[in-house]
Amino acid sequence: MMGSGLEMLIALVFGYLCGTIPFGLLLTRAAGLGDIRSIGSGNIGATNVLRTGNRKIAALTLFLDALKGALPAALMGWLYGPDAGILGGLAAFFGHLFPVWLGFRGGKGVATSIGVLFGLFWPLGLVFLGVWIGMALVFRISSLSALTASVLSPFAAYALGRGDLILPAVIMGAAVFLTHRANIARLLRGEEPRIGKSKPA
Repeated sequence: MMGSGLEMLIALVFGYLCGTIPFGLLLTRAAGLGDIRSIGSGNIGATNVLRTGNRKIAALTLFLDALKGALPAALMGWLYGPDAGILGGLAAFFGHLFPVWLGFRGGKGVATSIGVLFGLFWPLGLVFLGVWIGMALVFRISSLSALTASVLSPFAAYALGRGDLILPAVIMGAAVFLTHRANIARLLRGEEPRIGKSKPA
């Protein structure tokens, strides 16, 4: 059921503002680890935070980046209906990619997309997370895990009977592929570093 124009606007703004919170940057600074944008790939996401050597901060970044996607998706859906939930989740996802506070240069969106899927329909989020973890355990390459899970998530939405979530999954998956352009090039050359290595990923 489509919410009113005002409700959809609230979902859009709330979702975007949630998504723009740069947890990776804030947490690394608070921990005295410097500016995460000057480390490794320069990305503000959990994979780059891991390059500081602080696994706890990296894990917390991953959790909070997922939470900022899950919260608006679930809350806006609960308040205003499923369409508002989808809009709020997508707004959070793109807020993470393009945060106004950082000159619209944010993260790559994987953790936040997982959170959005959990907020919209937790079994779909669980499938994405399961694929990511499985691929990471086998290949130890974060980008490959994320790309594989992103490709499979629309099919998982269909298989789980949530046709309304196919398009959001496709949109986020396409964006994840765009943010991982350099990673894809390295994967094709066989040069993509494995999880825990210091080179950009």
